[in-house]
Amino acid sequence: MDAKKLSATINRTWDESIVDRLVAYVRIPNKSPMFDPQWERNGHMEAAVTLMAEWCRRQALPGARVEVRRLPGRTPLLLVDVPGELPGCVLLYGHLDKQPEFTGWLPGLGPWEPVLRDGKLYGRGAADDGYAVFSSLTAIAALKEQQVRLPRCVVLIEACEESGSIDLPAHLAALGDGLGEPSLVVCLDAECGNYEQVWCTTSLRGNLVGTLRVRVLTEGVHSGMATGIAPTPFRILEQLLARIENPVTGDLLLDELHVSMPADRRVQAGAAAQVLGGAVAGKLPWAPGVQAVSNDPTELIINSTWRGTLAVTGADGLPPVGSAGNVLLPELSAKLSLRLPPTCDAARAAQAVRAALERDPPYGAEVSFESGSATGGWNAPAFAPWLEESIARASRAVFGRDAVHIGCGGTIPFMGMLGAQFPRTQFFITGVLGPQANAHGPNEFLHIDYARKLTACVSLVLADHARTVAA
Repeated sequence: MDAKKLSATINRTWDESIVDRLVAYVRIPNKSPMFDPQWERNGHMEAAVTLMAEWCRRQALPGARVEVRRLPGRTPLLLVDVPGELPGCVLLYGHLDKQPEFTGWLPGLGPWEPVLRDGKLYGRGAADDGYAVFSSLTAIAALKEQQVRLPRCVVLIEACEESGSIDLPAHLAALGDGLGEPSLVVCLDAECGNYEQVWCTTSLRGNLVGTLRVRVLTEGVHSGMATGIAPTPFRILEQLLARIENPVTGDLLLDELHVSMPADRRVQAGAAAQVLGGAVAGKLPWAPGVQAVSNDPTELIINSTWRGTLAVTGADGLPPVGSAGNVLLPELSAKLSLRLPPTCDAARAAQAVRAALERDPPYGAEVSFESGSATGGWNAPAFAPWLEESIARASRAVFGRDAVHIGCGGTIPFMGMLGAQFPRTQFFITGVLGPQANAHGPNEFLHIDYARKLTACVSLVLADHARTVAA
């Protein structure tokens, strides 16, 4: 195999085809079902999956079957099945649904208006995770062009990952044995610590999302007449949250939200911290004068990958400041997002959180916690020697630097599903969500050159996997 020709082929496909399709994809507001309950009627998800399927059908992959699978009331599933010359199967995964708009985009930028600037494509979804299908098929096609013999390759792109992959189990059940038993899974939906080497994800946190509601009155009342007599729902909300999180340190207080971190993951966190140093905290868009919760980059990595955290991500019942009168509010609702450690039992955690929030409500207030989703995390099985060596070689060949292994603070539900179903499968999880890429927030971008190079690394790992199969 000619590595230079491989990279040239991949770069040409990105320049002549992929960037243009990603620009079109960014324009489609195909928000995940959690954020667009009328997704089917609105048609944006259909537009996105059609765009990707049409591109897939135009690729030089003889015998490939491109299928948009549909189930009643479920988001579509894009499946590309590329026949192989060797036994076995490789599964390549991504998703096409997007997070909502969010606020704070810089002038000239927006979630649905693609902007190419300084080698980056700004807009919602290109980096998380629209590029995955294009990158996966390009990596395969570049090898096919050089007559590299491969196992069967299946590219699976779901459309509800940002909603906890709620439709994916039904699609997998409908597929039955259609996927086979993959010996390697490649996932392109993760983070990277910088844009200078391969970052290999070794664990994922789970996610518990729910709504906490507090009601004290049937209607709002003049604050001068009611405060001092009725408790404010905001104060009760603070007291309830203090049952599960230390308000000073941010430490979670329930035993069900803690796990023991494996020794090898702690070593990897330390090694990653040596590479990144101040960039662990420096990747965030800090307001002037604000500091991270620790000065130790290793602790920050562990905090964000192997420890549970709580964030209040939304609220109802609070009027905007400009229209807020002197009223004691009758009720408040807060959306809670708890990131769970990789090996935490999500169902048990959800029960514990609900019990802690609902027991003995202050002042007898009406309190409820409704869990929207509880998704477990995932800890990768030990790398086979060939895979660890292959990832390292690919990073050195393409970037000239060693690969780094690190946990990811986010959640990819499919990895936990696959890990449970195929315990002997090897996983190569990586991605393009690096410094300032800001997935889910304002000014999200795809670093195009890094995505090109990562595609080449995936191609090299696929070639190494083929050699192990052939041997």
